[in-house]
Amino acid sequence: MNGKNYRQQATAAEAQILDSLQGRLVERARARELVDVAYRVVDSPVGALLLASTDAGLVRVAFESEGHDRILEVLSERLSPRILRDKSSLDGAVRQLDEYFAGQRHGFDLPVDLQLSTEFRRQVQLELGHIDYGRTLSYAQLAQQIGKPKAVRAVGSACATNPIPIVLPCHRVLRTDGSLGGYLGGLEAKSELLKLENPDFASGAATLF
Repeated sequence: MNGKNYRQQATAAEAQILDSLQGRLVERARARELVDVAYRVVDSPVGALLLASTDAGLVRVAFESEGHDRILEVLSERLSPRILRDKSSLDGAVRQLDEYFAGQRHGFDLPVDLQLSTEFRRQVQLELGHIDYGRTLSYAQLAQQIGKPKAVRAVGSACATNPIPIVLPCHRVLRTDGSLGGYLGGLEAKSELLKLENPDFASGAATLF
């Protein structure tokens, strides 16, 4: 066995040991009810996504561009410092996201926890889940849909601060002129999600559909 192969095997063995230790740590922490927020990081066509959950449900989906370490700090400050990485958690969310990106799922069936949002923003963010797959609304249309037609700017802010993007699809909300507007994960990610759902979508000056 040459030195390179030995190092590769040693690295793989070390990774298995670390995974085993991590698993035991998670089991013990959960048994003692010491975990308030569990998280894991998964790959996706729009980059690595950090998924975090509480006992109430999915509390955060974060794009890599947001800085996962910073997101964990925010969760620690606003929710609880008892946060633990758990590869075995969030299996339902991971499966549904995989199905979504494969074009096999058009809606999510997951419990969500919107405690990071204010009452008004929760109203807007929950309404996002009622925008059909492959369709878009303007911020003004969304404001009208929740019965507050003058709150267009506040609706835009609620979309911009949506803590559970993709699952609560704020990417389906555009400006009135059809331009993308803002997006937490960046405009490239927003455009990719819209194209995934509707290949006829063209970013820039799209017609609302």
